[in-house]
Amino acid sequence: MTAMDVLTTTRSVRRRLDLDRPVALETVRECLEIALQAPSGSNAQRWQFVVVTDAERRAAIGEIYNRACEAYLESSSAAGKLFAEDPERSKVQQRVHDSVRHLAGNMGRVPVLVVPCIELPQAELPSGNQAGLWGSLLPAAWSYMLAARTRGLGTAWTTLHLAHEREAAEVLGLPDNVHQGALIPTAHTIGTSFRPAKREPVENVLHVNGWQGGRE
Repeated sequence: MTAMDVLTTTRSVRRRLDLDRPVALETVRECLEIALQAPSGSNAQRWQFVVVTDAERRAAIGEIYNRACEAYLESSSAAGKLFAEDPERSKVQQRVHDSVRHLAGNMGRVPVLVVPCIELPQAELPSGNQAGLWGSLLPAAWSYMLAARTRGLGTAWTTLHLAHEREAAEVLGLPDNVHQGALIPTAHTIGTSFRPAKREPVENVLHVNGWQGGRE
């Protein structure tokens, strides 16, 4: 796969995760080795990755996730409730909504759950702008997902379980100074026909030299 292929076809895979085919831990390790090449603030590299393969712990995380997802799907910010005024985009959003529900019902069955975390010197998150903090973790997590794509694995980026982060931390045995940044289900995919998604034209989001420099 070319870099362009990987970057444009790494999708959030929810319905097409193969729940019955095992994933080799060595393959996950290879992907994480690549992820560790990502940048981090001050080169601190405070990232940690919890890889969950134990069936009971996967089921426990799945139950927490499903509970959080049900609340999300009932909220006004749920995918299926956005862009209701645009019939074409609304159809896409409804498909996303349904796939989110599908993943929630099966999260505990996904062969591997990867939880990217950041380890701090103290238990409390710093006050103020946290872009630098999470910006030192999320690029590595995304690199993991890209690496997984090149190995025939599907992933999905989700943070819904963080509504119950403390409960998930107890399942994972995390110390108080280790904070979760996402939950990445990982499995072989059913089929390989992934393609670029339809997105807004770049002109709609490009601002040159300031906010007024675009969207003319």
